Amino acid sequence: MVRKPVVATISSGGYLQGSVNGKLPALGGKEPPGQEKVVLKKKITLLRGISIIIGTIIGAGIFISPKGVLQNTGSVGMSLMIWTVCGVLSLFGALSYAELGTSIKKSGGHYTYILEVFGPLPAFVRVWVELLIIRPAATAVISLAFGRYILEPFFIQCEIPELAIKLITAVGISEYHRYKYEKGNKKQKCYSFSCPLMVVIRVVFSYLIISSTSRIRFYLNFVTEEVENPEKTIPLAICISMAIVTIGYVLTNVAYFTTISAEELLLSNAVAVTFSERLLGNFSLAVPIFVALSCFGSMNGGVFAVSRLFYVASREGHLPEILSMIHVRKHTPLPAVIVLHPLTMIMLFSGDLYSLLNFLSFARWLFIGLAVAGLIYLRYKRPDMHRPFKVPLFIPALFSFTCLFMVALSLYSDPFSTGIGFIITLTGVPAYYLFIIWDKKPKWFRRMSDRITRTLQIILEVVPEEDCHKL
Repeated sequence: MVRKPVVATISSGGYLQGSVNGKLPALGGKEPPGQEKVVLKKKITLLRGISIIIGTIIGAGIFISPKGVLQNTGSVGMSLMIWTVCGVLSLFGALSYAELGTSIKKSGGHYTYILEVFGPLPAFVRVWVELLIIRPAATAVISLAFGRYILEPFFIQCEIPELAIKLITAVGISEYHRYKYEKGNKKQKCYSFSCPLMVVIRVVFSYLIISSTSRIRFYLNFVTEEVENPEKTIPLAICISMAIVTIGYVLTNVAYFTTISAEELLLSNAVAVTFSERLLGNFSLAVPIFVALSCFGSMNGGVFAVSRLFYVASREGHLPEILSMIHVRKHTPLPAVIVLHPLTMIMLFSGDLYSLLNFLSFARWLFIGLAVAGLIYLRYKRPDMHRPFKVPLFIPALFSFTCLFMVALSLYSDPFSTGIGFIITLTGVPAYYLFIIWDKKPKWFRRMSDRITRTLQIILEVVPEEDCHKL
């Protein structure tokens, strides 16, 4: 169900008014040169695409990840093997997403692919749990890591108060959303490429590949419509990024094991801190700052990409209309970006975020596996579909099987948590029929909805995209 929103412009007085031709006068009554269309701009180059993927994957997990891998594998050699194998698995997923992204040239990532292959209901359920729980909780978790490491230098001799962490995190989130979105995208390169720089000086902070594959979404696929020459840029950016991350992670672990013994690593609660103290001495006090920057870059990349999922879902009629609107000057989906702010703040001061994410980990695996399985389905259902980039069929088959195996493993190993997550996910089914299918909503509800939409348009200075895509 695709809505046809009323095209609006901003009058000289700063108010939204209807427009037949969709031309957009700027504030103050001045016409923009050449009557520029309000559409998303193709501003993501190969370098920016690489920075988005790398910056989003790398976080702060290195403080616990190598220890956990070593404990479960029992040897240094086997732990390095696990990192390498998981890196290859990640690459298989990346190649599958590269084919999907170049064949289905629409933003939205796996939401769009599931919608294209399996229809609106599973696509809506996916975006339902992503918007209400998964993304706000994940953003709150990475933001809490940012807050903790920002405060780390000030609490060297004592434990950091949890309230202080949450308060500084709340301030950081608010300041982040206050920045102009256009500037945030440019800063992504700085935050993400600070990590390869730390590889050079042997103070690299990596994120466990197993953890990364649990949230593999290959964020460039969420912003396909803003990528320059997507048929070439998307495959190149994904492959280069995954190669850099995989090699960087393996070499980081090699550096750890050549500096710290396996026994010392198992006794350490913060492997990267122990490593930097051994190698750099007093300079290790700068480590928390670098980690905080890495966390901020990961948050920035995640919000940048997932906002396009909400934008596309709104364009399809699966989310409120306001989320499909674009800022009149910056040409970015501002409402879809800032909608996460209040939800993240609620999550930040709520209960156990890690348990909540654990409940829904199976859902992430399930929908990622479905998206890649859709690639196989399309090969047989639409053999004549234009595929600028095509991978051998065993690659998506192996990756989707692995994802679905993880779902089954979650159900077997922790049926209680998986069951709770399954129930939470299923709430999207009645929500779909209530908010999407049921078209006989009361008039007062429609009037209130229209009034809220118009008010938000005025406040946020956004309008519907002029060249509305009919997905």
